[in-house]
Amino acid sequence: MNKRCGKLWVLLLLLALITAPLVVANTASADPLADAIAAAPQGTDKGQIDPNGKPGFLGIPGGPQLNPLVGFLWAIWVGWIFSTVGAFGGIMAGVGHMTIYGLGDYAKSFKETSPYLNKAITDSIRVSNQWLVGTSALVGSYNYYKQKRLVPSLGFFLGIGALLATLLVVFTTAGKVRFSQYQGWFGLVIFVIGGFMIYEMSPKGQKGKKAAQEAAKAFEAATKAKKSIEDQGVKTLKWSMVKTEISFFGQTFSFSPLWALFGGFFISALASFLGIGGGFLYVPFLTSVVGLPMFVVAGTSSLSVLIGMIFAIFNFMVLKGVMVHWPLIGVELLGVFVGSMIGPRTGKYIPAKVLKGIFIVLAIALGARYTMLGFFGIKLF
Repeated sequence: MNKRCGKLWVLLLLLALITAPLVVANTASADPLADAIAAAPQGTDKGQIDPNGKPGFLGIPGGPQLNPLVGFLWAIWVGWIFSTVGAFGGIMAGVGHMTIYGLGDYAKSFKETSPYLNKAITDSIRVSNQWLVGTSALVGSYNYYKQKRLVPSLGFFLGIGALLATLLVVFTTAGKVRFSQYQGWFGLVIFVIGGFMIYEMSPKGQKGKKAAQEAAKAFEAATKAKKSIEDQGVKTLKWSMVKTEISFFGQTFSFSPLWALFGGFFISALASFLGIGGGFLYVPFLTSVVGLPMFVVAGTSSLSVLIGMIFAIFNFMVLKGVMVHWPLIGVELLGVFVGSMIGPRTGKYIPAKVLKGIFIVLAIALGARYTMLGFFGIKLF
């Protein structure tokens, strides 16, 4: 009887943690975007709302007109890279929304004339990124689970940490971040991670990763020989809150679920702020700290990101009223689905070093671009 009561109290505590923010949400504006549009100056100049203009992004009169074909094609790339590398999908989604569609410059135009609208568009970009990443993570998790290239228990604990982090980030940053701030931090974090990945590929960084390297070699050999990879895929050998052991292609790996929870919290806190999922941080965490081979990291990262994105989207849109441009999101989700189906089927033929190389090149280039543009207003390329 006492055990049943204990379980009930745990369940009630979890429900309280999840539903408590609803009380805070009642004090939020029912439609913050409409308030921002109404408060912005009217006219046809930069940083003004043209009341006679054709509704564009988010239904804003005179707002950017977005090409759905461009959105679909770019989303295929987003889905492919996320489901292949286990990261960078959110970053590529951010590049698309900020640069390819020009929403970054549009948000910046209201920096002085309507800071409220500047922040509202910034929040919309963040959540739009999360929709793409969440969809790719859903498809990727399913495909990797079937291939036994995913560690469910590790992904779950990382995801629980993400749940707690998203609650914190949403209620401390929604409606408060200027686009230039967002863009600068977006770039700086990517740049730092790129540098870390370069270190990881150096001889010094490769020390202590013999098991991951051997597992990767065995996986690549099985793929080239067109052998079944499921038979030697992820298997849980031992499970506890202190230490969990798994096997993958003849090698044994272990991790602490509690450390995974803490890691998921801090990674998701930063990722939720940037609105980009966290795969770009989960990948180095899982390869360097946990020591998993790249072919397992992508799937495990997908599951972690999926859990975090579900709660982040709910908190931003339901509890804080952030809006997205549904016509664009609709075609992007189709593109992400296509790319995410292709990724796991093609990524296994690309060597792990090549996957990391792609990651590094993108990180350095995009990190430098957005850091300089956001913090200093300098456009490198």
